[in-house]
Amino acid sequence: MKRAYQMIAPVALALVSACSILPKADPSDVYRLVPAQTASQGAPVSWSLRVSKPQTSEFLDSPRIAVVPEGNLISSYANARWSDPSPVLLRNRFMDGFQRDGRVTLLSTDETNLQADYELGGQLQAFQSEYRGGAVDVVIRLDARLVRGSDQRIIASRRFEIHQPVTGTKVPAVVAGFGLAGDQLNRQVVDWVVQQGNSAAKR
Repeated sequence: MKRAYQMIAPVALALVSACSILPKADPSDVYRLVPAQTASQGAPVSWSLRVSKPQTSEFLDSPRIAVVPEGNLISSYANARWSDPSPVLLRNRFMDGFQRDGRVTLLSTDETNLQADYELGGQLQAFQSEYRGGAVDVVIRLDARLVRGSDQRIIASRRFEIHQPVTGTKVPAVVAGFGLAGDQLNRQVVDWVVQQGNSAAKR
């Protein structure tokens, strides 16, 4: 028994020593995608809407803040991340946009199993900053789909593409650019969904 203990003790000591020299994870600054304050835009509609996370690539489906420094190379900012994966950020931003707009009041998300007259989804093709020479733009590209809940038929689809110039290359300036780009996208998507939903409801 004593001999077994003598064999185990050096192994345990070696493991403790190895753990002490492992590199520590770098701390990350966590950023939210904060919306601008907006006022209600009109009378409520009668139909309901479910807002779903858009599908996207494996790289964008993460909390990384994506950047395209040149050509086809896509990377992410070091020691910085979003509070949620990009598709979740965008879905929550749309939910907030509809609530602030006030016209679509019967809202739910794909996290619940509630029925809705229509569902907003699509494919997120870009959610990143891009360097072009000395300039930096935030680019959001969304192929949106509005689907009827009763038969899953696509009633409308549209590509939205936002290019928002950024005032600096530091992460806080880039995050501010994402906020401005998100505001533009929100206004366009909310108006489009309300228009398409009202048209479909009359058929």
